[in-house]
Amino acid sequence: MSDLVQQRLNAFRQQRRVQAGSLIITVFGDAILPRGGRIWLGSLIRLLEPLDLNERLIRTSVFRLAKEQWLRTESIGRRADYVLTPSGRRRFEEASRHIYASNAPLWDRRWRLILVVGELEAKLREELRRALFWQGFGALGADCFVHPSAELPSVLDTLIAEGMSSALGALLPLFAADSRSAQSASDADLVSRAWDLGGLAEAYSQFVAAYQPILDELRRGHMASISNQDAFLLRILLIHDYRRLLLRDPELPEVLLPATWPGQQARLLCKELYKRLEEPSNHHLDQAFCLADGSVPSLDHSLAERFPQYDPLKKT
Repeated sequence: MSDLVQQRLNAFRQQRRVQAGSLIITVFGDAILPRGGRIWLGSLIRLLEPLDLNERLIRTSVFRLAKEQWLRTESIGRRADYVLTPSGRRRFEEASRHIYASNAPLWDRRWRLILVVGELEAKLREELRRALFWQGFGALGADCFVHPSAELPSVLDTLIAEGMSSALGALLPLFAADSRSAQSASDADLVSRAWDLGGLAEAYSQFVAAYQPILDELRRGHMASISNQDAFLLRILLIHDYRRLLLRDPELPEVLLPATWPGQQARLLCKELYKRLEEPSNHHLDQAFCLADGSVPSLDHSLAERFPQYDPLKKT
């Protein structure tokens, strides 16, 4: 069993380019937020060094996150905690509603539109397109972006946080209700125009291929062969990979998805594997997590409830 886990961890370690800032965001949202939203930098370095992220890279990445107003520092003697800013906490909590939900959100049959009605320089327009893509928006031409369920105020807040506040004056966010006739194009026509579901389906299938063998072994009772540290590292990579998929996924209603859509399989896999890793990974955090004053924050179970109403023991 440990061989499969090590293969997954080594696959991450052997990447030529690691987006350390993105991984640290995952760690804050998944492991640090339920323990008060703060951590001593030395403790964060200790948690991530087993993934071959060196101290310099982690320090540089955390500094950038602070510059981007995800984090702030609080000095305690010669040490400092990194703390989630209020805006950073809101962004994490919004993301958590999608990552740890037991089911895909219901659709109210209204489309969310963001129209570009003002002038934007080519560079800023491309940055906007990329930013909305990573929030799950599809494109209908160069000036219209569409999503089935996004919270538009949160979308605009994220653009501001990513340094694109200058673009907001050119954008018009709208809700669109269905008023078509029998001869009009359908929702399915809109979906096929706005999103590359083939590419997203392939990414979900790769996620399943990477983690399903590990889950299959755990179902056969091999949990004891994973160390607490490896359970934590695997949990972080699992949520990191799944979070990046959800950033691209518009979470379309089931009626608009292909019959063999692998997104639901990936969601169920992530739920079960996460719940099986949760207890040993929390034991590791109890030992390795600390604040600048040396104290160990306890787990806030009201914040830590992930994938509610799910019992992995039923999946045997």
